[in-house]
Amino acid sequence: MRTRRTGPPGVRRLHPGRQRRPRAGRRPLPRPPPGTPSFLSDDHTPVEFSLSFSADRAPTLRVLFEPASGFGTPAESSRLALRALHGLAGHWGISTEQLDTVTDLFLPDEPQGAFSLWIALELLPGGTPRMKAYLNPAANGAAHAERTVRAALRRLGHHHADSDLPEGDQLLFLALDLGDWPEPRLKIYTTHHGLTPAATGTLGRMPGGPGPAELESFLRTAAGITPDTNPRLTLRPVQTCHGYTDTTGVPSAFTAYVPVRDYARHDGEVLDRAVVLLDRYGIDPTGLRNALGALTPRPLEDGVGLISYLALAHQHGRAPRITAYLSSEAYRVRPPNVR
Repeated sequence: MRTRRTGPPGVRRLHPGRQRRPRAGRRPLPRPPPGTPSFLSDDHTPVEFSLSFSADRAPTLRVLFEPASGFGTPAESSRLALRALHGLAGHWGISTEQLDTVTDLFLPDEPQGAFSLWIALELLPGGTPRMKAYLNPAANGAAHAERTVRAALRRLGHHHADSDLPEGDQLLFLALDLGDWPEPRLKIYTTHHGLTPAATGTLGRMPGGPGPAELESFLRTAAGITPDTNPRLTLRPVQTCHGYTDTTGVPSAFTAYVPVRDYARHDGEVLDRAVVLLDRYGIDPTGLRNALGALTPRPLEDGVGLISYLALAHQHGRAPRITAYLSSEAYRVRPPNVR
């Protein structure tokens, strides 16, 4: 597939005479997932929903999707995903300047890794959604992930963050808020394999963010760990995210994510833990219960993974948030875990 370069450096657009138009939305569900599995969900559905709750505002609905999942080679898929992002951004008048500055770093001619580009939309009642782009630091190979992220931070003016990256086992994502956000963020996601509850409190680097006791309590509740034990979470790892809204290198936001579907027997158990967390932060759990009922009629005890992650988010100037990440289970219901 030939490309030509137009617009800002690093932005590749498909030749107009050779455009491919994927129709993922028209793919019948009885058919298996596309040939290239999506890293976005356990059953390879290239879509994930999330509901973010806080005590001072209505829940926020978000959708994360891989626009060209399963189409062509990784290089073709990444170009199609970039074209989809620019098409949506153009439709809503969203600036992609930040992304265009680093596109060539994360969408090389021969991309590597489990994905190239994901798009997230924060849906607002009656208005234009807010857009995020999720990029893969390992696009040039896992051994070059740190170098790729550092180069991106320098280009985007975050030189201080470049010199002091968050600690973790793996740089998982670099995410950019695109367009009209009150405080656009650059976010760095890392993983923490074999984490213990007692070590959770050392992960946050946000001044004025959650303290060690709050983080440990969140992890214990989300993962179902009793106070008198300190086991390592050896299945799917905990993730953290540090968000930056200025160029001082000091995080203004911090989020911890627990992959609850690996540490619970079934979704009923996960919902019970989510309700405890929502109550702890003064949040009505009705919205989460209603969302699960809208996604599936199945009994929650019949599977695990409908709620894939529970997250605790702190951001300067905002009340703490609890976010539940929800799977569509379009292709498969994961059976309950057996302990």
